[in-house]
Amino acid sequence: MHAAMSAMVLQQPRTPLVSEQRALPEPGPGQVRVRVSACAVCRTDLHVVDGELPDPKLPIIPGHEIVGVIDAAAPGTSVRVGARVGIPWLGYACGHCSYCRRGEENLCDQARFTGYQIDGGYAEYTLADARFCLELPAELDDLHAAPLLCAGLIGYRCLVKAGAARRLGLYGFGAAAHLITQVARHQQREVYAFVRPGDEPAAAFARSLGASWVGASDQPPPEPLDAAIIFAPVGELVPRALRAVRKGGRVVCGGIHMTPIPEFPYEWLWGERQIVSVANLTRADGREFLQLAAQLPLHVQVHRYALSHAQSALDDLRAGRYSGAAVLVP
Repeated sequence: MHAAMSAMVLQQPRTPLVSEQRALPEPGPGQVRVRVSACAVCRTDLHVVDGELPDPKLPIIPGHEIVGVIDAAAPGTSVRVGARVGIPWLGYACGHCSYCRRGEENLCDQARFTGYQIDGGYAEYTLADARFCLELPAELDDLHAAPLLCAGLIGYRCLVKAGAARRLGLYGFGAAAHLITQVARHQQREVYAFVRPGDEPAAAFARSLGASWVGASDQPPPEPLDAAIIFAPVGELVPRALRAVRKGGRVVCGGIHMTPIPEFPYEWLWGERQIVSVANLTRADGREFLQLAAQLPLHVQVHRYALSHAQSALDDLRAGRYSGAAVLVP
């Protein structure tokens, strides 16, 4: 057993991550310690690092798409040492407020989040509340399971919010969109992919996954959409998406952070069009989606980085240098 572990730490927002040696954490009541096998890099990590989310715990170890093996557990926890688990964004909810009682633990006012208020997976080991660890199907290997724990889960929750849309628009073709395109195609939906103007690699990636149409985000689709999901954190896409959906259509905003939404005329919303947001995830989302992902199966495009290169992975994500998802491996 190691007496210490390596971790990549954010000391202050808008500063580079720092490599540190830390004492191996010991699980407290209800917690498990997980030896990290893989941790995907999410745009939410960028929002934390770039200071776009308020009041993070500092210093903080980012990362909330964690796959690993439990190597220690506090007395009384129901999980076994040696179990392989996933640790997602939602790290704690109170369990007794009105939201939790309605099955909306993602909206709990006391919720705490991995890699933001709880140290996350940019490390060799991490602690987690045993109740919020997700069992991983054996069909999913560590490297390819990691991006499913946020890009996949949030994307899936967005897809459910979009309803039974046959013609589905996706704005921003990154980690979440490349997974949800495959689920939507499995469900016999038509996918209309919108990418940054001039981003031909993303356009080609979308076509390779079966998108019915691919165009720039400032273009209208060839026919009205039943629903649109916005994964890019760009507020000006909201009125564009509203103009792209039919009457009665829905625009789903899937990010935790978005730039300001510009003013637009009411008639673009009129006709019973809707704008809704997706916030966080529930454990039920996790169980449902992970089983679906194992059954399809999904092709998960990953780019492997050493843990010590976490800053490079974040910089590459910010610059759009890869398609799919980056995954850190200790």
